[in-house]
Amino acid sequence: MTTSGYSLKSLLLLFLLTAGYWQLQGQEIPSPLRVISYNIWNGFDWGKDSLRHQKFLDWTTFQKPDILALQELCGYTQGRLEQDARSWGHEHALILKEDGYPVGITSRWPIKLIGKYREGMWHGVLHVQTAGMDIFVVHLSPADWQFRKREAGSIAGKLDSLSTDHYLVLGDFNAHSPMDADLDRDRKALLAKYKAGDARSEKHQNLRHGYWDYTTLSTFLRQGLTDLSMPFITPAERYSFPTPALTNIWQTASEIPRNRERIDFILASPELAKRCVYSRILNGPETAELSDHYPVVADFI
Repeated sequence: MTTSGYSLKSLLLLFLLTAGYWQLQGQEIPSPLRVISYNIWNGFDWGKDSLRHQKFLDWTTFQKPDILALQELCGYTQGRLEQDARSWGHEHALILKEDGYPVGITSRWPIKLIGKYREGMWHGVLHVQTAGMDIFVVHLSPADWQFRKREAGSIAGKLDSLSTDHYLVLGDFNAHSPMDADLDRDRKALLAKYKAGDARSEKHQNLRHGYWDYTTLSTFLRQGLTDLSMPFITPAERYSFPTPALTNIWQTASEIPRNRERIDFILASPELAKRCVYSRILNGPETAELSDHYPVVADFI
């Protein structure tokens, strides 16, 4: 009886420990999991464009992201980001800074700050842990390929020091991927536009010796990160900027389709990439007027 009772208690304890283990595992990497990255264009005109802001809130609520990375939170405070996050069901949010062009993140799960990196960065990088992953939210230099390359190198160094196999680098990279080189050959009007911009600048050059620079994205790809959208999108869908919202602001209606480029990415570690079942650039009509960028989404199991 004593032996039997002890055995039963042991089995019960083993069951509880095992159940607890798998529950913790589920909390570490929730399944399913939806991640969205979105550059929201000057924080909806520094908070003055309430109509576009409300449409963004409605759209985000409909998308049901589990983690949302944001760029250009201009005019935002920590409190305002938390307020927005609650509207789409996130109790956790963190902003990099409250000046300039901040990045930020919201999540269904607690967010642990690892680092706010501003030195040597154009807009800054936010490094957090949430849902069992390390996440780097980036907004790299919009003006200079060499500066972007240095930013990428700095982030790559931080990736080398991680103790986890599950991490994301996502946001607005302001750079082209070598995997889009086939499309870049036909982007003559866009290339001419960049050349003209570089000719006007005495300090910064977006192009590398007059052509597209691929070193920024290559820095991450060399480390084994996976560009999650590539297996799921056709060449015709490979663009995240500009949207029709820029019509008659920076570009004419006819220029916008000619100047399409892909500069927003969700990059995943090899182990995390295995769990990705869907990733797209949501460049349809529903997001055409929300920002000057289109959002990128990735779903994991």
